[in-house]
Amino acid sequence: MMLVLTRKPGEKILIGDDIVITVLDVRGDSIRIGVDAPRGVRIQRDEVLRAVIEANLSASRGGSLSEDEDAEAQLKAALGLVRPSAAPAAAPTAPPDALPDC
Repeated sequence: MMLVLTRKPGEKILIGDDIVITVLDVRGDSIRIGVDAPRGVRIQRDEVLRAVIEANLSASRGGSLSEDEDAEAQLKAALGLVRPSAAPAAAPTAPPDALPDC
């Protein structure tokens, strides 16, 4: 679901308590925006991230299909299309002295 807002130059959008998006200028079919966020918040342009990941995928094409699928899953997670899955929990193992004699 996407929230769609109409803003004019100088108007702001607040995200949480510490991210501010400001519309700086509107010219034809493009806008200039400013993003004020804490240093720890990663801000990336979608097309740049996609190009880097696609280049990495192309470079890994010599690998196995599972590696390509893993790279594609990482791309989707990086773009926010899916949430990264948690690593499966390891099966519990009994200590060697607890195993029954056969």
